[in-house]
Amino acid sequence: MSPSCPISARRIDTNMVRIISFQVVLFTLALLFTQEKFFALVLLFDFSVRALRKTELSPFHIVGKFILNGWNVEPKMCDESPKRFALFLGLTTSFFLSLFYIAGALKIAVFITVVLLLCALLEVLFDFCIGCKIYYAIQLTKAFINDRNFN
Repeated sequence: MSPSCPISARRIDTNMVRIISFQVVLFTLALLFTQEKFFALVLLFDFSVRALRKTELSPFHIVGKFILNGWNVEPKMCDESPKRFALFLGLTTSFFLSLFYIAGALKIAVFITVVLLLCALLEVLFDFCIGCKIYYAIQLTKAFINDRNFN
């Protein structure tokens, strides 16, 4: 049984999340091997438009939708809030890796890129979302603190 979200009733398809994560893996690998800032900027753009809920502008979402529709994959729904939190962590990560690549701080940029790659790989291969786990830990901590304040 997966934890449920106390904040939002919105649901999203985890198949789409995993397909998008696979594309993030491909672009982070391309970035690591080529060191081309273009890949960092594509990641930043895609995370940005998805964070703004403008999925019609997201290249990764467009490709994911094409794949899911073409393969007639049944949606596998989950709570949106943990995945949105993870999306904002990805946005923050892609912002900093873009910033460091543009600034020429390659060692820091590569480190951040590897972190993003590992998180995306965990999602793709094992359906394990680091951002979601952090989200749930924050929610549990908030609940514990609120419970202690009422006792």
